[in-house]
Amino acid sequence: MSLLTVRAAAERMGVGYSTLKQWIHQGKVRTTRTAGGHHRLSEAEVERVLAPKTAPAQHKPPGGEPTGFIVALSGRNRLRGFVDEVRTDGLLGQVRLRIGDQTLTAIITSDAITELKLRRGDDALAIIKSTEVMIAREAPQTTPSAKRRRRHR
Repeated sequence: MSLLTVRAAAERMGVGYSTLKQWIHQGKVRTTRTAGGHHRLSEAEVERVLAPKTAPAQHKPPGGEPTGFIVALSGRNRLRGFVDEVRTDGLLGQVRLRIGDQTLTAIITSDAITELKLRRGDDALAIIKSTEVMIAREAPQTTPSAKRRRRHR
């Protein structure tokens, strides 16, 4: 059984280090302590926290009152992170999520931001549903010494 440091587990889970530490101190995440008193998380615990939590489906007759809770969603491209920034201006708003060491920016309606009650520091999911995905490569960085070597060949 492999044990992860809090920082490594937070990176794998796509949450901030301080968020994971709070969860540990609140008892939401189970850890093992080293002889030096440091927290370690098992792979199984990371998987348990990341596992989608869905309530058991209850059969409702057609035309019943909507509950407002989504039990399942067909989108498979889910990125878990936390809200880094929220801006609204008129009809639209910008939400910036931190997912590991990456940032994802989404433009959504101001009504959606209000309905979701998004605030900085909240946990959130980015669910990506797209008909197009672009892939790019960056040019390798060349150092000045590498440029000189090429000229003198």
